[in-house]
Amino acid sequence: MIRIAETEYGLVKGLPAADPRITAFKGIPFAAPPVGENRWREPQPCSPWEGIRPAYEFGSISVQDTPGLGDDIYCREWHVDPDIPMSEDCLYLNIWTGAKSKEEKLPVLVWFFGGAFQWGYTAEMEFDGERLARRGIIVVSVNYRLNVFGFLAHPELTAEQRDTPTNFAHLDQQAGLLWVKRNIYNFGGDPENITIAGQSAGGMSVLVQITNPLNQGLFQKGIIQSGLIRSPYPSGFFGVPPKLQDAEALGTEFFAFLGVQSLSQARKLDPFYLLQKYNEFVQSHPRMMTVQDDKFCFGDPPYLYLKGHHVQVPLMAGNTSDEFLVGIQAETADKYKNKAAQCFGEEVDTFLRFKEAWHYREGIGYGAVNAIEFTTKALILASSEMGNPNCAYYYQFMPEIPGWDKPGAFHSVDLWFSFETLAKCWRPFTGKHYDLARKMANYWANFIKSGDPNGLDHDGSPLPEWKPYTKDTPCQMLFTTEGPEPVIEQTSEFKRFLIEHITEDILQHTETNHAKETSL
Repeated sequence: MIRIAETEYGLVKGLPAADPRITAFKGIPFAAPPVGENRWREPQPCSPWEGIRPAYEFGSISVQDTPGLGDDIYCREWHVDPDIPMSEDCLYLNIWTGAKSKEEKLPVLVWFFGGAFQWGYTAEMEFDGERLARRGIIVVSVNYRLNVFGFLAHPELTAEQRDTPTNFAHLDQQAGLLWVKRNIYNFGGDPENITIAGQSAGGMSVLVQITNPLNQGLFQKGIIQSGLIRSPYPSGFFGVPPKLQDAEALGTEFFAFLGVQSLSQARKLDPFYLLQKYNEFVQSHPRMMTVQDDKFCFGDPPYLYLKGHHVQVPLMAGNTSDEFLVGIQAETADKYKNKAAQCFGEEVDTFLRFKEAWHYREGIGYGAVNAIEFTTKALILASSEMGNPNCAYYYQFMPEIPGWDKPGAFHSVDLWFSFETLAKCWRPFTGKHYDLARKMANYWANFIKSGDPNGLDHDGSPLPEWKPYTKDTPCQMLFTTEGPEPVIEQTSEFKRFLIEHITEDILQHTETNHAKETSL
C-alpha cells in the first residue's frame, strides 16, 4: 500500500482507512494559507517542508457559520460538529487511494462540495471517499474559500490583480485540480483520467470549470449532481453571475458597511469579525458568489454550455425528485392567468391549455415542476443539438427516504448513496437502500473510469443498462427504492414546452443583456 507519497512540496504520510487496503491522506496543503496579504488573492504556492508531514486529519474548514447549531435538516444530517476546526488557513485536500504502487495509474475523482457557496467542507461525513476508492478509483476532495472570502470583488482588487480580480473560490478549485494533475501519479493515479464532480454549488462549480476554456485538458469527464438550477417561472432566475462592475459596486458598499477606507485595511480585519459583518450585510444585500469577471468566468455558465463554449467531456447529471420545486403562486384563476402572461407572453394561451398547468400543489403553486430536472434536460438536449459528440447521462433520484421528518428525496440526500456512506447516517435505512447505494456507487465509479456508467454489479451480474439522454432516446435512470430503473421518457407537450422555455430564457437573458451593453 502507498502510505508515504511524494508531493511537489514534500513527503506526506497517510493512514490506513477502515479498510486497510485503502490509504487516507487528509489535510494536504495545495496552496499557501490565504491570510494577510494573500486574503482575496489567487492561491499562492506552498512553502516546502522538511521530513515527512503527517496527513492524518482534515484541514480546518473555511470560515463560515458554525456548523451544528441549528435544527434544520442539514444540521441533523451532517453539519453536526460545532467544535470542528475553522480557519482562514483552509486550502487543503484529501486523498483516498487503494493503489499499491505509483505505476497503477488509477482513474481519479476530484470532488467539490456544495453549500450555496456560503457553507460546506470536505470533512462532512457523507464525503468519505473510502467506499468509492474500493472500486479502483482515487478520490480527492478539495476545500475552497467561501462567501465574502471566496467571492469579494472591489475596484481596488481589480486594479491590483487584473487577471484574478475575484472568484477566489473557483481559483482554489482550479489550483487543487492543477495540484492533482501534477502530483496524483505519486499516489497511484492517472493524471490523464480525471473526473470533476460536485453537488449543488459544487455541481455549479463543475459547470463553471467546464465552461472555462483555460481548463482544456485538465479533466476528462464531469458529474453535476443537482447543480443546474434555473426556473421556467418568475420565481427567480437562479445563479446568473453578476457582471464584475456590479460585483465591485457590492464590494464597495460592503467596505463602506465595514467602515474601512482601503483594501489594505480590510485585509487586516479579523476573519470572524468579517464574517459577522458579512452576515449582517446580506440581510439587505445579495450574498457573494460566482462573478462574471471575464478572466475566470466568461459568462453565464448555462448559456455558455448551451452555445457550445465549453470543454468537451462526457457528462453525468441529474437531480432528486423533491428538490427545487417551483410553480406560479396565485390566489385566483384570474391572477394566475395574469402572472402566466407575464411569464410566457404571446405563448400564454398555449401554456394555459395544458392540463398540467392547472394542477395546484400546496406551498408551490400552479404547474409545479422540478426546476433542476427541467434545466438539466434543457442543457443536455440543446448541447446534443449543437453537435456535442460526448454522451450525457441523466438520472433522477427518487427512493423513499425514512425518518420521523418524512423529508422525501430532498436536496443533497443522494450524497449518502453516491458515496455509499449511508451507514454513517442516523436514518433507519434498510437493505433496499443499501442495495441501491451499492449500485449507484458502481455506476458512478464506472463513469469515472471510462465515461460510461454501465458495467457489472458486485455479484458479477450486469447493472441495468443506462443509455445516454438524447432527443430521440430520452433515457433517464430512475433510482427508486426497488433499485435502478432505466426508462425511456414519454415527454409530454407540457414538459417539452417548459424545457424549450428554459432554453430560450437562458439564451435571451444573456443575449438581451449583451445587446444593451453594446448599445451603451
